[in-house]
Amino acid sequence: MTMTDRRDGASTSVSGHGSETQAQTAETSQPLLEVDSLRTYYPIHRGWLRRKVGEVRAVDGVSFELRQGETLGLVGESGSGKSTVARTIMGLEEATDGEVRFEGTAVGELTGSELRAFRRKVQLIVQDPNEAFSPRMRIGEAVAEPLRLNGMDDADRRRAIVADLLERVGLSGDDVDRYPHEFSGGEKQRIAIARALVVNPDLIIADEPTSALDSRVQSDVLALLDDVRREFDISVLFISHDIDVVRLFCDRLAVMYLGEMVEKGTVEEVLDFPAHPYTRVLLGSVPSLDPADRTLARPLTETVPDPADPPGGCRFHTRCPELIPPEDVDLSREHWQAVANFRFTVEANELPERTESADETWLRAQFGLPETLPDDRVDTAVNDAVDAVVVGDLDRATDVLADPLSTVCEREKPAHSDHQGRPVSCHRYDPAVESEPWPWAGE
Repeated sequence: MTMTDRRDGASTSVSGHGSETQAQTAETSQPLLEVDSLRTYYPIHRGWLRRKVGEVRAVDGVSFELRQGETLGLVGESGSGKSTVARTIMGLEEATDGEVRFEGTAVGELTGSELRAFRRKVQLIVQDPNEAFSPRMRIGEAVAEPLRLNGMDDADRRRAIVADLLERVGLSGDDVDRYPHEFSGGEKQRIAIARALVVNPDLIIADEPTSALDSRVQSDVLALLDDVRREFDISVLFISHDIDVVRLFCDRLAVMYLGEMVEKGTVEEVLDFPAHPYTRVLLGSVPSLDPADRTLARPLTETVPDPADPPGGCRFHTRCPELIPPEDVDLSREHWQAVANFRFTVEANELPERTESADETWLRAQFGLPETLPDDRVDTAVNDAVDAVVVGDLDRATDVLADPLSTVCEREKPAHSDHQGRPVSCHRYDPAVESEPWPWAGE
């Protein structure tokens, strides 16, 4: 297979993304992209003097590598920081700390022609194709714009290149004179892919490129992206919340939660043998065709913490169905999870809507709290907290639950522990932390 280099007309041989030679090269070569302890914070200002009162930690210490011809998926819920990682890599957001290196060079140190070369080599495909094009600019002009900005002054040559690319992405070369409103959403995403390819990039960052499309069009666009990366040996950073899409398209996977990376590995490792409880929760949110499939855990609470005030320790601990109990707590797993759910729901002030007959019995039924717990200390705290909640004193309820239920998951930030050869940020894999009495589901 050959491709034409649109910068100098040279013909370059491409062996295909999945070849054995490329796989061996990827293992031994220097990474194309290296992200090291990246942090991107946004200040919070209030008052007419715009004083800084805090900051949103959108990305907080993220590290990963991406090699030539490889596709890395970034997954997580909305608000986990995936898109901010992409925009910071592109230079559209300023990093607060950490470093991004492309081909071994720190991107933050690039200036002049080197910076322009980096921007040519790294291209972005955005989520909504309707926002990618000016309605007053013909498609041919929009796709050719990167060529013009990179010094190609020959209008006829630009037009020929764009027509060729449109045909490569499944459209017609005659579409160059049409306007964006004349195309469907799927066709506009194909045009966005053509524009990303027009300057022969080494890396494409695809930020939820199929989420605005219906399932049939999604499949077509994903197949096109897969063909493109194989033909042109392009690396792809693929950002998505759709587990099924990631499974089909990516080689490796990194899972993000509230600005942090909690688990990394190959797609098969992470999706077939998830290690972090948050990954299990993500997989549990994927609908199953088997009505009897209830093997994957659900979160303790549905409340996602505020990234401007993230929880201490493990950021997932307020929702974690595998929360490690204190060593001196004597409860069954079912009772521990019920008590923890009660505690963190009270802290978040997101209790069920109360009825006129709301009393202690009603409240216990909402959380599955028994009348008596075998652990006297916890039983006393829960009784006091229930009484406080019934009369509306949530502050007191929060205080009395905090001491006997304090867990290592909230006190200490977990390190990236090694689990079967891949990093997982969870106390369950720290040999210094006692994680009994229950093994994890699926292990």
